[in-house]
Amino acid sequence: MNKLLLSTVLCFAALSSGALSQEVSACLITKTDTNPFFVKMKEGAQARADELGVALKSYAGKVDGDHETQVAAIETCIADGAKGILLTASDTSAIAQSVQQARDAGLLVIALDTPLTPADAADATFATDNFLAGELIGKWAAGTLGEAAASARIALLDLAVSQPSVDVLRDQGFLQGFGIELGDPNKWGDESDARIVGHDVTGGSEEGGREAMENLLAKDPTVNVVYTINEPAAAGAYEALKSIGRENDVIIVSVDGGCPGVANVKDGVIGATSQQYPLQMAALGIEAIKAWADSGEKPAPTEGKDFFDTGVKLVTDAPVEGVESIDSEEGAELCWG
Repeated sequence: MNKLLLSTVLCFAALSSGALSQEVSACLITKTDTNPFFVKMKEGAQARADELGVALKSYAGKVDGDHETQVAAIETCIADGAKGILLTASDTSAIAQSVQQARDAGLLVIALDTPLTPADAADATFATDNFLAGELIGKWAAGTLGEAAASARIALLDLAVSQPSVDVLRDQGFLQGFGIELGDPNKWGDESDARIVGHDVTGGSEEGGREAMENLLAKDPTVNVVYTINEPAAAGAYEALKSIGRENDVIIVSVDGGCPGVANVKDGVIGATSQQYPLQMAALGIEAIKAWADSGEKPAPTEGKDFFDTGVKLVTDAPVEGVESIDSEEGAELCWG
């Protein structure tokens, strides 16, 4: 009888071990775990993973730009036998080698929000059309100024000196939308238009936005248009302007469309922002990893693009003719779907 019980236990253990070994696992690696954008991305990934029975592990850099922590996370995911990785890369070029190691090990790697450099270093990209996001706020700013756009004084608050792809795309999209001739569209900072006061980096944080705004105001206190890489940076820029009494005579535009950012549009802190949908990005990414594990099928890009476009909408309470937008009330209903 004891032998029979032992045999049954061992059989059950073997079956349980086999079932566990077949479980689909995935990794989410974001730039930070404090930025509301990535918090929402993690929420979307976890919710869909729970629905599909995918075991999800999440990792993040200590700060925006923490490349080494992301590399270590990829190595951990490979060692753990994950089926796929969802990645928002801090350094889109330097991470490519680690991504290739993951792909060589049989993992599906999907870039979320931030395309890798080159874009095909990942198996797929699920993202906002970041150039279009920048272009929308550029057109809005130029339309809001009207004839005064010809003499604008523009400060650009970017992300990092390494110029990750999302940083370049939004910046260059904004400039083109505003009507400024680009230099090399694959980098920012080489434009010759006299309306540009300068570029500074923020790390995507409120503190970084405040410091960058202070630096550019010291260079030219007549700045009247401020482009920001994201809404935390925009909030910091506003505080710097408010400290010198200029919060009401400078246009601030941004990209994210998070609930706090949309509230700032309603309150007049941000004039317009391009809304992204990180929860959807992450949820779709989990679905793609599950499909890869089940059938070996890779996700296809949106027709006519080299990535899967998860959509973008301009949010403003001061619409400009010819620039399609939604108001802050609708933006609040959509943030961050």
